Amino acid sequence: MTSKKIALVAAVTLACVAAQAQTWPDRPITLVVPSSPGGSTDLSARLIGEPLSKALGQPIVIDNKAGAAGNLGTEAVARAKPDGYTLLMQYSGYHVGNPALFPQIRWSPRDFVPVALVMRAPHVIAVSGAIPVSNLQEFIALGKKNGKGLFYASSGNGSIQHIAGELFEQQAKVPLTHVPYKGAGPAVNDLLGGQVDMFVTTPPSVIGHIASGKLKALAYTGKQRHPSLANVPTSAEAGLPGYEVDSWFAVFAPAGTPAPVVARLSAEIKTIVESETYRKKVNDQGAFATYMDPKALGSFVQSELDLWAGVIKAKNIQAD
Repeated sequence: MTSKKIALVAAVTLACVAAQAQTWPDRPITLVVPSSPGGSTDLSARLIGEPLSKALGQPIVIDNKAGAAGNLGTEAVARAKPDGYTLLMQYSGYHVGNPALFPQIRWSPRDFVPVALVMRAPHVIAVSGAIPVSNLQEFIALGKKNGKGLFYASSGNGSIQHIAGELFEQQAKVPLTHVPYKGAGPAVNDLLGGQVDMFVTTPPSVIGHIASGKLKALAYTGKQRHPSLANVPTSAEAGLPGYEVDSWFAVFAPAGTPAPVVARLSAEIKTIVESETYRKKVNDQGAFATYMDPKALGSFVQSELDLWAGVIKAKNIQAD
């Protein structure tokens, strides 16, 4: 093929992509959540989904594809047609932790193009409201006094809650037994029922139960207190300095999604995330509304991939 023909083919291809982007979207968009309903990833999708639907003029269908520690839903989007009609609301632990935990997974971060960061959330150390403690030091003392130690929940082996539990055990020097679940929703249910003693998780998963008194928040794992959890001390204030755990949530699209579509999505999401309405809703959940554009998110993800791989290897954390 001559250089002129190659240039012509390229020009035609670009014209087709541009035309597709101009007509997009002309049907409903599916936003896949790779975890069960009730967790922070699900909440992130629903907080973004409604205003994004209004902005784009098409329904945003939230599709919870839980299973295989987030790999089921993530792989489904990685294999989806890159046309802007299938998106992923991703949780940091899955996106940057799973590649190091599951060497045989059938997806890679390279299978996605970053669209926008929408929320960041330090965690809370949540315990059952029935446990007779009023602060973190009393909880740690209870665990040391109890010959069986304490049982803590996670969203699955290798999840950030699992890693958070391992770090808690090391720093607090209290024996813990890990109980993995398939998502935050089931973990919270068993925490409420008393089947487990502790769940270190993002506030949106538990803040309603904390407000009702069914759960107690013993510490907030950020550097400073959150306005919606003003009475909850930071880990440092609670006597466990250096215990900081943070999660983030972002929208991704399959690699190959037209750049104009990604740009439109990111621009609309930016407007939403920076709106007072969205910020208040996220703040009320004990998290922070935080936007990153595709370029910034891409660089951030790469740094996170390097960080998580190092932690997982150093702690010898393994998935099922």
